Amino acid sequence: MKWSSAIDAHVQAGRAPDERVIEEVARSEGVRLGGSGALRRSGELRADLMGLGALEPLVRDERVTDVLVNGDGSVWVDRGCGVTRADVEVGDEEAVRRLATRLSALAGRRLDDAQPWVDGLLPRGIRLHAVLPPLVAGGAHVSLRIPRHRGGGLSALVDLQMATPEQAEQLRAIVRERQAYVVTGGTGTGKTTLLAALLAEVPADERLVVVEDVGEIQVGHPHVVRLQARSANTEGAGEVTMVHLVRQALRMRPDRLVVGEVRGAEVRDLLLALNTGHEGGCGTLHANRAEDVPSRLEALGALAGMSREAVRAQVASALEVVVHLRRVGGRRVVDSIGPLPRVAS
Repeated sequence: MKWSSAIDAHVQAGRAPDERVIEEVARSEGVRLGGSGALRRSGELRADLMGLGALEPLVRDERVTDVLVNGDGSVWVDRGCGVTRADVEVGDEEAVRRLATRLSALAGRRLDDAQPWVDGLLPRGIRLHAVLPPLVAGGAHVSLRIPRHRGGGLSALVDLQMATPEQAEQLRAIVRERQAYVVTGGTGTGKTTLLAALLAEVPADERLVVVEDVGEIQVGHPHVVRLQARSANTEGAGEVTMVHLVRQALRMRPDRLVVGEVRGAEVRDLLLALNTGHEGGCGTLHANRAEDVPSRLEALGALAGMSREAVRAQVASALEVVVHLRRVGGRRVVDSIGPLPRVAS
């Protein structure tokens, strides 16, 4: 789609075009298009500039959890049984770049040669990742992660056959007894979904402070404080890391500290918090097997300058339970619930 200079200025600055700008553009074309044509043009602009355009039908499909757009314009989706090609056209390499830039603006982020990647949140809780060449070959690439489970606690997961009734009772006991736990699994196994369901079981009189790189956990709880990391601007200033946020969260009187995804040096501050009276803390961690969790934590601790012995000592007294997820066919299921696996000395 060819954009007007007014729309282009908004998008290049990392701002989504608002209703006023779209109406001005539609009216400016009214002489050429006529009254009904201008109205139709306004609707097209809203769909293409404030929505997901050609990707909208895929996002509306309740089975789709991921939409992937490659630089050549091909679109791929995951409906729970692996990634397959979608019968959707988004255009050539230039069109994909425009799509990536526009969606980044919709997420309130700037995407250009000076800032060639974006990790942000779109309306409806859709997580966006976009990257431009030369970081990726063959044109801009866009990845969308669509949340499919909202609220309902653990009972809803039983209805979805993600957990058995017996597992749900085990998980409720973990929350009730304020045990510290980590939800683990591979990519796309439902870690965020399960964490949200567990947090929905926390008593209403407790305060949750949630720290995330990109805010995507949909928590059905009356008292949630959200902290979100921020990348540096084009001058290299203004970065707020997960380490910074975990430290700030500890000063906000959390009854439960939640780290959306532990994947860096913030593991040191999380373990410290769990060892100094912050019971019931939790987070998610990427691991292909529950047995891999100790080594993953040791690797993350090394990023924070911690020795293996220090990590093991902190983990042994901080984390009590590992809840591991995996895919079985097209379903995401709770694979195991148990204590942190031991590692050989």
